[in-house]
Amino acid sequence: MKRSSSQLISGVVLMALLLSACGSQEAVEVIAPTIVPTLAPQPTVSSQPSPPVAPSTPFVSTLTGLPVTEATLPRPLSIMINNAPAARPQSGISEADILYEVLAEGGITRLIGIFQSHPGIVKIGPIRSIRPYLIDIGESYGGVTVHAGGSPAAYAILQKQKKEDMDEIGRAGAYFWRDKTRKAPHNLYSNSAKLREGALKLGFAEDTAVPGYLFNNPDYIPTDGEAAQAFSVNFLLKSYTVGYKYDTERRTYQRIVNGKPHLDLNNDNPVEAANVIVMGADHKVLDDVGRLQVDVELGGEALLFQRGQVIKGRWSRQPDDVIRFVKDGKEALMYPGITHILIVPNSPSFSSHVVYNQAESTT
Repeated sequence: MKRSSSQLISGVVLMALLLSACGSQEAVEVIAPTIVPTLAPQPTVSSQPSPPVAPSTPFVSTLTGLPVTEATLPRPLSIMINNAPAARPQSGISEADILYEVLAEGGITRLIGIFQSHPGIVKIGPIRSIRPYLIDIGESYGGVTVHAGGSPAAYAILQKQKKEDMDEIGRAGAYFWRDKTRKAPHNLYSNSAKLREGALKLGFAEDTAVPGYLFNNPDYIPTDGEAAQAFSVNFLLKSYTVGYKYDTERRTYQRIVNGKPHLDLNNDNPVEAANVIVMGADHKVLDDVGRLQVDVELGGEALLFQRGQVIKGRWSRQPDDVIRFVKDGKEALMYPGITHILIVPNSPSFSSHVVYNQAESTT
């Protein structure tokens, strides 16, 4: 009995030791760090159709490089705009894609607005008469020429070549109106809706080839120009002294006329441009009235103002094309936005008509 009891007690003790050992091993395994593999989430299949993907780039105007809502824009309107002191401030000119300023006669200048990408301009003008070189400039953009009268030479071209033009004193008079708050001849206006309606009823072509410009990245900072925060352009008369001052926030040159900001009467917006080209052209007086012949084909010296800098180059024009700024034989890139082109005489020298400062540029 004693031996049996001793063996039983020994067996119990041995079992206890074995259980204790097993318990210690389990505790070590529990607290030891373990690496659990992470499974990549599996894609879920939805019964709903995928949402449409927005286009990566919007439709862009070939004249401004800015987004537009339609893939196909209407034919441009090339409108002769009065720039006499009594005609200022004008209406609609802040919404022109391209704005030209060029001498007419007697030292006065005329504006040519090329309108295409802005729909619904409520009032444009005052509208004035036309000259041969103004016809040429407007038609280079494929535009319908809009005017009120013209020189004998201009009428000869319009009639002989059967141009698609809208003349207030001719068959298109119904699409213009007179503003009673101003005195004639500085009170003739129209708008984009009336003019496009008239062009359609007159049977003018709705689609024409419109040459475009090459555009730069808007955030690119030019490095090959001289600083030009402000500049002035003198045509002939002191009452037609134009200035431009660079606005670093808007990244445009704000237009100034006779020392005052040039504003649009429609909306009080500044008349401004992302690109300003000043170009020299040969001018010739044709008659006692002072009517001019301006060469807009030959090419010549030019300055391009962008992002607070000026680049010296030349202007060039190929047959059936628009005027372009070239540097070292290559067309310069425009910045997206409106472009102003000012044509000054080559005499006594091109440089005598343009003065710019060289203050430090901030783009």
